[in-house]
Amino acid sequence: MDITGKQDEWLQAIAAASDGPAVAELEARLFGQKGEVLEMVRSVTSLPREERPAFGKAANGVKLTVDKALAARKDGFAQIELNKELNATDFDPTEPGPRARTGAMHPITIVQNELVDLFTSMGFQWEDGPEIESEYFNFDALNIPGDHPARESQDTFLLSDGNLLRTHTSPVQVRTLQRLVKQGFEPPLKVIVPGRCFRSETVDKTHEHSFYQMEGLVVDRVQKGENGATGISTANLIHTMKTCLRVILERDVEVRLRPGFFPFVEPGFELDVNCPFCSGKGCSVCKQSGWIEILPCGMVHPNVLKEGGLDPEEYTGFAFGMGLQRVVMLRYGIDDIRHFMGGNLRFLSQFPEVPR
Repeated sequence: MDITGKQDEWLQAIAAASDGPAVAELEARLFGQKGEVLEMVRSVTSLPREERPAFGKAANGVKLTVDKALAARKDGFAQIELNKELNATDFDPTEPGPRARTGAMHPITIVQNELVDLFTSMGFQWEDGPEIESEYFNFDALNIPGDHPARESQDTFLLSDGNLLRTHTSPVQVRTLQRLVKQGFEPPLKVIVPGRCFRSETVDKTHEHSFYQMEGLVVDRVQKGENGATGISTANLIHTMKTCLRVILERDVEVRLRPGFFPFVEPGFELDVNCPFCSGKGCSVCKQSGWIEILPCGMVHPNVLKEGGLDPEEYTGFAFGMGLQRVVMLRYGIDDIRHFMGGNLRFLSQFPEVPR
């Protein structure tokens, strides 16, 4: 085979290619599965053994030369197409390119961050605790007796090692009190505990098996004077909750405070807000009641203070547990709690982007 002659022939064909498609067609002819250049290189095996080294070296040289010429020709046509684009009357090279999407924050994260900022400005500090809890911290230390229905598997995810998935963020109340008492507790104490909780719930528009809460705890020493003893009271609780809801919901809402039983507070209350989806007339979201339960709260039970290492005769306080999903539903007008865990990008993309 005349290797030099073949090289000249291929280079002339490359130089004669009139456009990009012609170069692509020629590349397939020369370097395709049965391309002429590759067939030339493979033909070395058919030669006598003593001729193979010289032929193989020359064939590889031709292959590299032809490949380089093809690449240069392709680049040349690509540049021509680019220049056409740049010179087009409807193209402005100074115009900014499309902005890359940076993703969006989950609505629960948005509201949680705002609540943390709000309570921090009110003198609260952030505390955290484990999602896998012991029965002691989740129940016993919170004045929940052994025969309470919350301890049943229908309500609680029980683990084989005797622990459980925490059903509320309240265990952090006792954990924090015990730790701070050991360190030399100095009142007042004001903490918030945002976190995930788990309950064996039947999933519907307003209930999920995994949900987010923000716990709050305020404890202070009882002040004794001529007019009697004073300390943290229900009035402090109501004022704090109204301030929180007014800021986070970004509008005035009608609220009601009604008695509620929770073993770890006494007295206990349910703080409800007027349903924004039906204006209190009754709908499927509020279960025809006109109200949405949003904030269980109350005065810290003396037994909980004792478990935390404090004398209930010397200290009083209040606590609350805010359901973050329900706050988000009210804030953004979302009528189904299942959207939060669904992973639907169309739903999540409606919320503000992550700050740059």
